Amino acid sequence: MTVSSTRFPRARACSARLLVLLALLLPTFPLLAQDWTYRVRPGDTLWDLGARYLKPSVAWEQLQAHNRVADPYRLPPGSQLRFPIAWLRVQPAPARVLAVRGPVQARRGDNGPLHDVAEGEQLGIGTHLLTGSDASVTLAFADDSRLQLREHSHLRLDQLSRYGHTGMVDTRLRLEQGRSSNRVTPAKGPASRYIIDAPTATSSVRGTQFRVSAGGAGRMAATEVLEGRVQVGNRRGQQLVTRGQATRNRALDARPDTPEALLPAPVLARTGLRLDPLPALLAWEAVAQATQYRVEVVRADQPEILLFARDTADTTMTVPDLPPGLLRLLVRAVSADGVEGLDAQADFNVRDQPAPPLTVRPVNGDTLASPRPRFEWSQAEGAASTVLQVATEPQFLQPVLEQEGRGTRVRAKDDLAPGAYYWRVASRDGNGHRGRFGQPVALAISDAPVDPALQPPQAAKGQLTLRWQAGEPGQRYRVQLDKRGDFAQPLLDQQLDQPEVTLKRPWHGTLHVRVQTIDDDGYAGPFSPAQQVTLPCRTCYGAGGGALLLLLLL
Repeated sequence: MTVSSTRFPRARACSARLLVLLALLLPTFPLLAQDWTYRVRPGDTLWDLGARYLKPSVAWEQLQAHNRVADPYRLPPGSQLRFPIAWLRVQPAPARVLAVRGPVQARRGDNGPLHDVAEGEQLGIGTHLLTGSDASVTLAFADDSRLQLREHSHLRLDQLSRYGHTGMVDTRLRLEQGRSSNRVTPAKGPASRYIIDAPTATSSVRGTQFRVSAGGAGRMAATEVLEGRVQVGNRRGQQLVTRGQATRNRALDARPDTPEALLPAPVLARTGLRLDPLPALLAWEAVAQATQYRVEVVRADQPEILLFARDTADTTMTVPDLPPGLLRLLVRAVSADGVEGLDAQADFNVRDQPAPPLTVRPVNGDTLASPRPRFEWSQAEGAASTVLQVATEPQFLQPVLEQEGRGTRVRAKDDLAPGAYYWRVASRDGNGHRGRFGQPVALAISDAPVDPALQPPQAAKGQLTLRWQAGEPGQRYRVQLDKRGDFAQPLLDQQLDQPEVTLKRPWHGTLHVRVQTIDDDGYAGPFSPAQQVTLPCRTCYGAGGGALLLLLLL
């Protein structure tokens, strides 16, 4: 298979165009005189093979004469027949869109209307592909060669055909702008071609993996070889570029530069790298001569399908969200002129099941007075347990709390200082596999005193009743009364099921009251601030009119 890349500047004279075109076509002329070889199978006949592989204008008798077959009715199995390339049937072979990420548009011809590209779409000869910012598209050709077109790129499909059922494919592309990554299937015959016309050079390979940059915007046009060998050249000369090398292509009138080693793959940091759970935290060691880095996440089984891409000058990055599946992280160094180096890579799994539970309480934006709040959620199908995380920021880069429970609610095992927080939960199945986390829920922890909303005391029939605001269902209450206010030796210390207490033989004078809420799991929250209650004398109280004299001092 042949792979090449050359584009002719529009401003050049027609004579220059013809010279370059002739230089490109000369290597293809011998192919027209070459033969494709077929190994005869039992039951094959010349007329059947002619109908299957030859153009309608070529008779099977010509195939007989070309191979000097004496008896067309007896073809020995295992023998070889030679088919001239020029005689072979040629059929259109549209490219298939494997994946689309971000805004990608296409048009037929130079002036056709643009339309959004969809996954599974068939693209024929003459189609222009244009990608926007943070966008990419992956194409599959007739021989399953793959091309990934990156952001801010423009590609034209010049030739998409196949030689009948021979397995040979003729794919010719023109990279007007941007970058492409290519994984080319090994050639199956002498007529196989995979050609990329780029601004300054031609790259020829026979089954390999390489990247092509059209240059511009401060980036050098270049060919970077990751697997195999690539013959890179133009009318000024040729360069053989092998695995791990790149050649810079400065101009159409200049021979490609001598190949140089690609920048080495960055070393992924042992600390600071967290691929699970999301958001993923990435970190790597700096590479000498690198001015920035290219970070990508691809499908591990189809690395041409790009799921995430960013350029950065830092050596750390956060990836907020990714689709489920077995994924691969790629990090490469980029030189000052935009030539990209070798990839550091790490595979990781993003699980989508079991699904995260639905959060119940605290609800988004709640302010809680307890330093150890209780979190509650619904039961997710297939979940054996639930993982709770609490963090001070919504990306959960450094959770301040992580704990697991088997029910649908759990109390924080550690005290949370006053401040703003976020919480989220994920389900874990019976095999220990954890699904993705749900959306973060904001809450705040406050150390402000809790007002129990103590009501004015009520006196009736020789008794005094104190009431306060009810809490959540299932909560109990602890009430204390003290004469001095330090509650060192309270006059009353009682736990109640209802938010009220009745004093049969009350004291007189000023008392201090405070209330504590006890949850159904036994957790006791902080006491409310003490409030003062002034009680009348027993005689006034016993007369039943003392209620009018009672005062509540908040």
